[in-house]
Amino acid sequence: MRIVVGAPGNGTILKDALKERLEADGRVDAVVDLSAPEITYPQVSFAAAREVVEGRADRAILICGTGVGTAIAANKVAGARAATAHDLLTARGAVENYDAQILCMGQNVIAAPAAWALVDVWLDARHDPSGFYGPKVEEIRAFEREG
Repeated sequence: MRIVVGAPGNGTILKDALKERLEADGRVDAVVDLSAPEITYPQVSFAAAREVVEGRADRAILICGTGVGTAIAANKVAGARAATAHDLLTARGAVENYDAQILCMGQNVIAAPAAWALVDVWLDARHDPSGFYGPKVEEIRAFEREG
């Protein structure tokens, strides 16, 4: 799995901790960090979402202060589905139910060990398009195609 990570300045500490764990995880083939010293949360979110939507990455993890700003910005990229999660149920459900490819978290909200527990669950989660939520995700895709 190819993972993109990114954060503005107020998410760097948590992003770096997760990046280190991802690089050592056997489920992950490559980790690409899109962060830069002066990058804003919208810039890094748009870039990460494009990497996923255009097929250069399988998933992305974005960190800001709360995880809300990065999710809002990433979701502006057509085809991107970003979810803010700070608990296991939401992290798993974001993928299994809604086919979210982008996990957003807040450095001011969650500690690194708890954030890694979410990432661990998120890496193993898969969406089943034939399941209950499959038609609803397709409804969202159809709306995006309409423009």
